[in-house]
Parts: sequence; C-alpha cells; structure tokens
Amino acid sequence: MNILVLGGKGQLGRSISKIVGSKTLKDEFHFVDLPELDITYEKDVECFFKNREYDFCINCAAYTAVDLAEDEKEAAYKVNAKALKHLVDICNQNNCTLLHISTDFVFDGKKNSAYLEIDVPNPLNVYGASKVAGEEYITKGAKDFFIIRTSWVFSEFGSNFLKKMLDLGKEKDVIRVVNDQLGSPTYAVDLAMALLMLIRRTPAMDYGIYHFCNSGTTSWFGFAKSIFEKSGLNTKVESISGNELGLKAKRPSYSVLDCSKIDRNLPISRRSWQEALSECLTYL
Repeated sequence: MNILVLGGKGQLGRSISKIVGSKTLKDEFHFVDLPELDITYEKDVECFFKNREYDFCINCAAYTAVDLAEDEKEAAYKVNAKALKHLVDICNQNNCTLLHISTDFVFDGKKNSAYLEIDVPNPLNVYGASKVAGEEYITKGAKDFFIIRTSWVFSEFGSNFLKKMLDLGKEKDVIRVVNDQLGSPTYAVDLAMALLMLIRRTPAMDYGIYHFCNSGTTSWFGFAKSIFEKSGLNTKVESISGNELGLKAKRPSYSVLDCSKIDRNLPISRRSWQEALSECLTYL
C-alpha cells in the first residue's frame, strides 16, 4: 500500500512516523507538510497527486489555534473546511480512501453522557464550527472515508498542553488551571496506532465516523496535577473556572467521547490516559 500523511510535521504526523520507523512495515509512507504541499490551494493538490498513486490519505493537517480562530475565522475555515473539498475531490478521482482527524470540539458539552458518533454537532467556537464544516464536505462528498474524532491530544512532539505545563512548571511555583471542563487526554502515538490498525482492517470496516481517545475522564486541572506528579515537579496547581481564565473562545464543559464503536471494530485495548502519559514522559 501507498499511504500519504498530510501534516507530517505535526504531533500526530510525527507520531505516525515514529511507529513506522520503529517497525518493519511493507507499506510505503509519504509524509508531507508545508511548504511541499499547501492543501488550501486546489491546483497544488491536483499537481501533487498527478503521477502519484495513494491507497490512503491520512489528513493530520489542521488549524488548531482555538482562541486565535475567533479573530482568524477565514484562516481556520480555509484549512479545516475548504481544503477538505479539494481533498475529497482528488481522493474520489484517484480511488484513495481519506482518513480525516476531527475533534471533540464539534460538540457543545451540554450532554450528560459520552458523545456518540451519531450525536448532532453543535460547536461553541469558530474552531469547532470549521471542523464541522470540514466533516460535512467529507460525509456529503467522499466515496471512501473515515472521520476519527479525538480529544486533548498530547505527545512528545510539537506544541501541546503537556509540554506547556512542563515548561511553566520549571518557571513557576504555582499554576492556575481550569477545573470545569471535562474530557479525555489522548496520546498521539496511541491514536496513530489506531489509525494504522484501521487501515489494515479497512476491508472489514464500515466507512464513516469513529471516536478514539484514551480511556478515562479528567479535567484540565486533573491532567495538570498528574503531569507534575508523574514528572517529579513540585509545582502547585490551583483550580479555577473557565470564566476566570477569560479565554476568547468558549469551550465545551463536557466533551468525553464514546469510543465503543471503534472498540467493537478494532482488536485494540485502549489504555488509560494516565498510563499513556507515563510512557510519553519517558521521552521528555
């Protein structure tokens, strides 16, 4: 198989590369990112696919600056939505299965139980709305596709909450972290493993939307406390509300994803986010 990974320099793209590099795989992976390919330009996408054949395209590319998106709505939609139309068209033309990464932020957090794939999205911010628009381009236009929603992604690569906390913990004795937003931290390497497993089981898998995250639920406050406890830093964590933090973009207060669908379809045992965090910290 030939597999294209878009957003190859991001934390998920690099996590896929880490797995591929550590195992003997027959598949040929092609990792691309800016400036080699800008998926927001249709002509660039067409030229890139010309004389190239891929069985799968994993789209890890995204605009993920949640608060900045409130002021840069056009930029967020350009990457997270409009670019998907180009990818859907080119994948359809080339009989290429599209795997697209989406987010828990497509939901408003008003549900009292974990969100199912069939629950209707109702985003609270521009970032979430742009991801919903991207999903719609895929569900309405793509022939063969998987949309994988995930949440609170962390890893040893790139910029994420874990690395931000470690940096702050070395600079400050006390950090204030939100305690009224609940979700499931997800190790990018575990998500990458699930994506590769999904590809290998594609003939037996129904196309559509799936949820994947590590097991367990916590708040950003709880996540931060575990980070410092496991890393040996003596940083004190104080809990505050989201309103006190005063961020520009609204966040869902509860965005836990129900992953039972992918559990039923993949021979995978999702480990706890705490166990995944411990492993990730060994690389940092």
